[in-house]
Amino acid sequence: MSTEQDLAIAQKGRHISLVIAGTMLAWIVLSLFVGPAIGLPGRFALLFDFAALAGLIYAVVNLIQLWRMRQDSQR
Repeated sequence: MSTEQDLAIAQKGRHISLVIAGTMLAWIVLSLFVGPAIGLPGRFALLFDFAALAGLIYAVVNLIQLWRMRQDSQR
């Protein structure tokens, strides 16, 4: 493995971890604090759940790309 590939893999891994952590943190804050504080009905609060789901799907797609990068670099 080259150093450039190692750096690219590490950078993508950090990006994925930040996306997951940020998505979950935002979802918790919005669902538990912001939504009830502004009196948001449950049906609109569901939008926070869908946004979090979209962020996690994005993270899974990037995880698959990372896995493929690692597989290609081991050959």
